[in-house]
Amino acid sequence: MSSSVNVLVVDDDPDFADYTRIVLESQGYNVRVAATAEQALGMMHQDPPDIALLDVMMSYVLDGLNLTRQMRDDPLLRHVPVIMISAIVSKDEAGVFPTDEYLAVDAFLSKPVDPAVLLQEVARLVPQKAEGEPKD
Repeated sequence: MSSSVNVLVVDDDPDFADYTRIVLESQGYNVRVAATAEQALGMMHQDPPDIALLDVMMSYVLDGLNLTRQMRDDPLLRHVPVIMISAIVSKDEAGVFPTDEYLAVDAFLSKPVDPAVLLQEVARLVPQKAEGEPKD
């Protein structure tokens, strides 16, 4: 994997964010971490990532989904693939989740995330970049 692929991990759980960063960096990805949707949006406007991994619930319920909607409405960010990650597992929690027609994400993973599945999804959604190839 080329080290030119930039990943933004957005999760308010520092342990999960560190775990994800370590898994991705072990395969040569460049990883940045944001703890809030607002911080992530600012980081994306400064340097758009090649892919974003977003937690569903951060500061408030569905924070990650709202961030995804903002990204899809932004010409600078609408092309960035999104992997939504969530620990929503119970029927009660799932009730607050919108139906598929409202999800503007490219993949959905449940916590705890299997490292092999995470790496497979990132590789599937981000085209391999040649060494030294400029970012779009």
